[in-house]
Amino acid sequence: MKRIGLIGGMSWESTAVYYRMLNEAVRARAGGLASADVLIHSLDFAEVVALQKAGRWDLAGALLAESAGRLERAGADCVLICTNTMHLVSQTVASAVAIPLIDIIEETGAALANAGIRRPLLLATRYTMEHGFYADRMEAHCGIRPIVPNEADRASVHGIIFEELCAGRVLDGSRKALKAIIARGRAAGADSVILGCTEICLSLDPGALELPGFDSTAIHAAAAIRFAFGEPALTCGQPVGRTSPTSGQTVERMGPTGGQPGERIAA
Repeated sequence: MKRIGLIGGMSWESTAVYYRMLNEAVRARAGGLASADVLIHSLDFAEVVALQKAGRWDLAGALLAESAGRLERAGADCVLICTNTMHLVSQTVASAVAIPLIDIIEETGAALANAGIRRPLLLATRYTMEHGFYADRMEAHCGIRPIVPNEADRASVHGIIFEELCAGRVLDGSRKALKAIIARGRAAGADSVILGCTEICLSLDPGALELPGFDSTAIHAAAAIRFAFGEPALTCGQPVGRTSPTSGQTVERMGPTGGQPGERIAA
């Protein structure tokens, strides 16, 4: 079994989910008391969030690249960034090490493509939904461009993530709010929903939603397990094309930084 390196702590609530999923998967495969060979470098999330708010993605990238280097020197055979948002700096991290970086955007895109998904709704932090890197890279990798909620709903999802889930608070009212956002996405033409923040699975069961749910945390962990057991990575196969907006649907095309984000559905 190859050794998995996790850049965690962003937040540690979801890093704990990764650790549980990895070990459950190894036990399911190997039986008995088998567990995963995992190294975790847990960063101070407060420091990372301060850099995010300041727009210092260069410093954040350097911080994560240093973490990846530590994991490599400690014997990791691969590295995972245990957060969707910080994949904004994944190229900086990947270039800092010789071991492969297992990319959550590419793995999620491959899972969507293989399921025949064409128009997923992305629920994530505002950075992930608005900066464009996520939608651009998923479209480039698998031909799928997610749509994102309207501005008010994006703010609501962002607040639930940072003010509640990252602090270990899972509230029924917020779960209902997230489900209402998914319902509006479905009405706007979404055929599925990406739980595109590694904490959202703490609130939503992807198998119990009105749209097919794709949990990026579970997808990412499964990719690490395939790597650890020497199995081939999931590929997109024949990329699915981008779907045009439904006739009469209001769609904004705005990109504050880093290119266009996914299509934005109207309220």
